[in-house]
Amino acid sequence: MCLSIPSKVIEILPDNFAIVDTMGVKRKVSLDLMPEPVEVGDYVLIHVGYAMTKMREEDALESLKIYEEIIRKLEEEENQG
Repeated sequence: MCLSIPSKVIEILPDNFAIVDTMGVKRKVSLDLMPEPVEVGDYVLIHVGYAMTKMREEDALESLKIYEEIIRKLEEEENQG
């Protein structure tokens, strides 16, 4: 099973790479497997360092909201531990 968190493209680099922001973590990913052009501000799903597909911004933001809720609940459970 693969769990991919939407990542926002914040910079396009030479040689078909981009810098993305995944919930505050920035990293370099390859755009080689993208079936369509990617621009700064797009949201993408990443698998093993490759951007695989774009997401609509509203879908990406809804997914991020759900992930943040999961993290919050896990932290609450851990603190009650």
